Parts: sequence; structure tokens; C-alpha cells
Amino acid sequence: MVYVSQKQAHSRTDDSLDFTALLDPALIRSARQIYTTYYEVHPGLTQRPIGVAINRFTHRGKLIFGGKPVLLPQECFVPFSQIESELY
Repeated sequence: MVYVSQKQAHSRTDDSLDFTALLDPALIRSARQIYTTYYEVHPGLTQRPIGVAINRFTHRGKLIFGGKPVLLPQECFVPFSQIESELY
């Protein structure tokens, strides 16, 4: 559950997105599991993702490696900093 609306995130004029919105802990756990699974399957991963685009309802997601993520209306972005905070 995202507590900041997408309209508020897009109202910024400097074109930078603020990913510090409070996310549902279940979404963070799912994003962490997506990253862990990907890393286990691809142990030679050298490029660090910037985060995970995840569906708020199905908890299915994809790692994002480049620039700004383009999200569908039912998706939210979990930055890698939130994923790795409890990884180690």
C-alpha cells in the first residue's frame, strides 16, 4: 500500500521521483524475495538493480536496472535501498 499518491509524486517540477514513500511491508518482503530469487539463479550478476517494480495486488514484479521506472497504475516501485536494508 502506497501512502503517497502517484499524482503527488508526479507533481514535482525537478523531474526526480521521491521513492521514500511508505510501502506496505508485505510488498518489501515480496520485492526482497524477487531479488533473492533472481540473484540465486544469476549468481554472476554484476550490475546492481535500482529496485523492483511490483504489482500491489499480485506481488509479482521485475527488477529494474536502468533509469526511471515506468509503472502501470497497479504497480509501485521498491528502491533497492529498502530491499537491501534487511538483506544482510
